[in-house]
Amino acid sequence: MHASPGNLFTRLNARPLRVWACLLVAFTVVPLSALANEPDWSIGVYTGRYHDAEPAGAIVGRANYLDQYILALTASKTVWRSDRWPVSLEIDGMLGQQWGLATLGEVAVAPAVRFSGFPWRDTLRTDLRLAPLGISYTTSVSPLELGADGQGSRTLNYLFVELAVSRPQAPADEFFVRLHHRCAIYDLLNSFGANGEDFLTVGYRVRF
Repeated sequence: MHASPGNLFTRLNARPLRVWACLLVAFTVVPLSALANEPDWSIGVYTGRYHDAEPAGAIVGRANYLDQYILALTASKTVWRSDRWPVSLEIDGMLGQQWGLATLGEVAVAPAVRFSGFPWRDTLRTDLRLAPLGISYTTSVSPLELGADGQGSRTLNYLFVELAVSRPQAPADEFFVRLHHRCAIYDLLNSFGANGEDFLTVGYRVRF
């Protein structure tokens, strides 16, 4: 039995409504006083493996992993924190080395929004960090980033999506999962037709 178009439309639109509802609850449950003394600096390290899908592909489990790896140092500085919402803006930088199918270095920087308003914060501190627009430069063009004509670019957009957790008793010790992504922003930066590079990584940082 097929669902009617109206019922299907309702189900598809219910998901974003649930997300917004959860965020609204978080905004009203988490007291800003709990976030007032958050640290402004961090330094850490992460490592991971290349996959052949954009970040959304890794999230839903349809990515294939290749023998290309990354090890990176990362640091961040909070440059703005909202007085009304559990949201802050950080500048995040990374210095990394890739190896496996190709050996190259990478340096990148991006502004990242940190959302700290999940209501279970007193049990497990959970932060979501999003950095949609940044800049990434590699020491050579990766063979994994070549388009159909064999061309690629060292300089591309840097994007990451990160989920970070820490214990309430040790908030300075933060563990995270990061989707590390380089791309041409749908051919806005070039027309080589390559996806860029994607790594699913895990890491640890100290906030101070």
